[in-house]
Amino acid sequence: MGDDSTVVLTDIRAALQSTEEEAKTKPACLLAIGGDLNGTIFDLKPGVITFGRSAENTFALDFQGISRKHLQVTTQAISESTVSVTIEDLGSRNGSFLNNTKIEGPVQLKKGDVVKFGSVALKYIPPGDPERLTYDKIKKEAVTDGLTKCYNKAYFNQTCDTLVKKSKVTGSPLTLILFDLDHFKKLNDNYGHDAGDFVLKEICELVRNSNIREGDIFARYGGEEFCILLPNTNLKNGFQIAERVRAAVAAHEFMYGDKKLPVTASLGVADYRHGVNTGTDLFKRVDMALYKSKNGGRNQVNFYKEDATTTNTANTANSTSSTNQSTKK
Repeated sequence: MGDDSTVVLTDIRAALQSTEEEAKTKPACLLAIGGDLNGTIFDLKPGVITFGRSAENTFALDFQGISRKHLQVTTQAISESTVSVTIEDLGSRNGSFLNNTKIEGPVQLKKGDVVKFGSVALKYIPPGDPERLTYDKIKKEAVTDGLTKCYNKAYFNQTCDTLVKKSKVTGSPLTLILFDLDHFKKLNDNYGHDAGDFVLKEICELVRNSNIREGDIFARYGGEEFCILLPNTNLKNGFQIAERVRAAVAAHEFMYGDKKLPVTASLGVADYRHGVNTGTDLFKRVDMALYKSKNGGRNQVNFYKEDATTTNTANTANSTSSTNQSTKK
């Protein structure tokens, strides 16, 4: 075997070892196979989780054949790398099945077992199993915007609707920020689309590094329009976060080569409250607040109110930017 072959073999061994080390950090999970949820991963950390149609469940799955409270999954740590995972039907109408056999009472899972309830099928993957990494990669690609590495519109819409339904049941606060880069079409026309792409990526790094908290959902909705979904956050705190985003964008120097690009953002804020029943309802409200910011001079924050919209008269910069694919002018 020549030197080149030895180097290649060494690289392969190093890659495999790296994969094994990464896999060790992954908890047990249930992987959705087939159907609308295909590729979705449900992590199984120690404790109890439930599946069912009701938003009171850990995972609310509104699919055919699923009862309001359908399946319970209990995960117990046996050692640092071993867990015991049991499933139990919660008295559902149509029952729960393990490898096509209806279960009666608690049943322990082993690698490769398939749990079915209603139209959903979930495959069990133990903790530390390298197979998990493949599905992690597929899932990440499915929910991520290619340019900015934010979540994509489809993932945002699904998550927003789920969290609105949860807030409707639990009463927990939920706030949505929608922001749009000002005069972005003009920036693309003046400096080129490569410069526009640079700004989109730069602004996402800026927002991620200074304003996004663990558990927040940051997504590219389309063009130069972005959403930040804030669970367990009221309107006042959501407004403060939006103002921090606005100020950070206005203060940042977007240097493309030797050119300083003019970039500001307009933002809208809305929260879950009476009259919001779906993610679409919440988005319509935040879109109205954003329109108020665009119409009021840009580079400012507005929040939605039933009868009026209160404006944050943040410093309005002399910007020269508007939309990539957005209809807002």
